[in-house]
Amino acid sequence: MTRLTTALNGRNIIIGITGGIAAYKSADLTRRLKEAGADVRIVMTAAATEFVTALTFQALSGHEVVLDASESVNETDSGMKHIELARWADAIIIAPASANTIAKLAHGRADNILTTLCLASEASKFFAPAMNRVMWDDLSTQKNCKTLSAKNWFQLGPDSGLQACGETGQGRMLEVSDIINAVQNNLKTGELQGLNVMITAGPTYEAIDPVRFIGNRSSGRMGYAIASAAQSAGARVSLISGPSHLPVPEKVSFSAVESAAEMKDAVMKNINNCHIYISTAAVSDYRIDNVATQKIKKTEDNLTLQLTRNEDILSAVTDSASDPYVVGFAAETENILENAKDKLLRKNLDMIVANDVSSKHTEDDNPAIGFNSDYNALDVFWTLNETESRLGEQHFDIARKSQLAIKLVSLIAQNYNNKKLNEKNTA
Repeated sequence: MTRLTTALNGRNIIIGITGGIAAYKSADLTRRLKEAGADVRIVMTAAATEFVTALTFQALSGHEVVLDASESVNETDSGMKHIELARWADAIIIAPASANTIAKLAHGRADNILTTLCLASEASKFFAPAMNRVMWDDLSTQKNCKTLSAKNWFQLGPDSGLQACGETGQGRMLEVSDIINAVQNNLKTGELQGLNVMITAGPTYEAIDPVRFIGNRSSGRMGYAIASAAQSAGARVSLISGPSHLPVPEKVSFSAVESAAEMKDAVMKNINNCHIYISTAAVSDYRIDNVATQKIKKTEDNLTLQLTRNEDILSAVTDSASDPYVVGFAAETENILENAKDKLLRKNLDMIVANDVSSKHTEDDNPAIGFNSDYNALDVFWTLNETESRLGEQHFDIARKSQLAIKLVSLIAQNYNNKKLNEKNTA
């Protein structure tokens, strides 16, 4: 099933189920969160199991249900399940939240695995009260809810209506669709939420001998800026970089390589899990045929080096079975737009980013752009769909590479989603 990005896609969510007849609604909540792309784990109090079985939630979530420590700990448990869950979760939703559990959380009590992991977690936290209308109206319950809200918990509901006890009033658990909308709106999200994005950056060096190499002028600035922008947009980013002096962006998976062959190996090793591949690296087209094992001495006026063509990484990616959305870069010194469009079609890419790396752009007091500059200007072209021969296009004026990266990532996300939507509609 093709799934488009949402605020919940790729999120790790814990549903905490406490004692109450509304526990049956949590089964639908689990199912709906899974459909939205979330990975869901269930934690049940002992009282919750009196209303609905753990087996139901195991089947819906695809994971073993975590019960109170007194019931779940066995000889293989590490005794740190609450810490593991607390660190794993992006969000914790307690639904239904009983008056008893609300009181415990408001006062920092941790006498079961659910309250303990809540106390130990920095995840976003939500609670959906569900109880008899009189219990809900009780001043202690009202005060406890205000205390939780002051501790940055998000209160969801309750609703008013007919209750299981036969009375009518406020205290019903909020409807599942409303809970999901509230959680989705509160979670920090981005346009690439939950997607795996692989980025290559920087130059590659091809050894001549142990001390010399053939390289290029790429600094890696554009690729590193895109890695930061993609991470901020919610993606899980893998950055594969040739030699660069730039600091590694925070919260990205980083691999350092040197040659084109090493970069290709690093790319293909993990391409199967990649949703979007962005090739900003200036990869050497050729390598030395026979690398000298010792430093070549200066003995002759002329030195001839035999070069062999490197394997094309972009072609390997587009031919792979994983079929990611592929974005290439075309660093050109002449016929910028024509060469970029030709590369887009010739290599069967989804998008191409053209940038002028000549040194002529100093007119009108504009800063220099391209290699070893903090600035750039981009022309972007992309395929619209299989039935249209024309291309989409977007020009970005000269700006800092960090600013261009944010705009480019947004454009990539938009076109990635459009492609997936077209695939879904034509399937």
